[in-house]
Amino acid sequence: MIMNLLERIGAAARESIERLGYATRSFFYLLGVSPGALRRPSLVSEQVHFIGNYSMLIITISGLMVGAVLGLQGYYTLSTYGAEQKLGTVVALSLTRELGPVVTALLFAGRAGTSLTAQIGLMKAGEQLAAMEMMAINPVQRVLAPRFWGGVIAMPVLAAIFSAVGIFGGYIVGVKLIGVDEGAFWSQMQAGVDVRADILNGVLKSVVFGIIVTFTALYQGYEAEPTPADVARATTRTVVISSLLIWWLDFILTALMFNK
Repeated sequence: MIMNLLERIGAAARESIERLGYATRSFFYLLGVSPGALRRPSLVSEQVHFIGNYSMLIITISGLMVGAVLGLQGYYTLSTYGAEQKLGTVVALSLTRELGPVVTALLFAGRAGTSLTAQIGLMKAGEQLAAMEMMAINPVQRVLAPRFWGGVIAMPVLAAIFSAVGIFGGYIVGVKLIGVDEGAFWSQMQAGVDVRADILNGVLKSVVFGIIVTFTALYQGYEAEPTPADVARATTRTVVISSLLIWWLDFILTALMFNK
């Protein structure tokens, strides 16, 4: 029984390593054919519109609500120590450093990631990708690469919008509803937020998350079996794998960026 257990564990580990290696090779192949897709910017801009514009509503509403909650909870916590004037700094740092990139990436995976997986999976099930290969058109370059770079470009923009709207939500709750001094709210925020250490690091996080989520979505759709059931399972795997990778990479990036 012990030997059988060890064999199953070994087989599972080997299969996982093989899948990781194949995914890594697919990622570098996608990067290798990307210059051909980037020479047609209309393809990329179309995907930026599809991925970014159609995700705007959920990003905006979520950012506003997250900022409002941060303003409310932050005020209750800071008022205990007589530091209500620091509310703007707390809201801005929480959003630009952490919540903006992470929550946007999770919403991005649920909205745009599943849509990309379903698109590619249905194109494969409908033999559209095979038809491209028959016409000597590389489907990775023509279909996957524009969507990949569209997601990479859209993700930091969506994260910036999330953070900006979240700061506005914190301002509405903290200043307009609770009564924190407006001048102190903005001046403390300007003094406490550093462009390079906080904002640019948050942008870098969102770029990394955009690469991971978009590639995971495209890879799951491209490797799915051409059946409706497996395409549905691929969309589920996209959300699960992307979410786990986001949290894991967030810890690593935070440890590297803010370890002073």
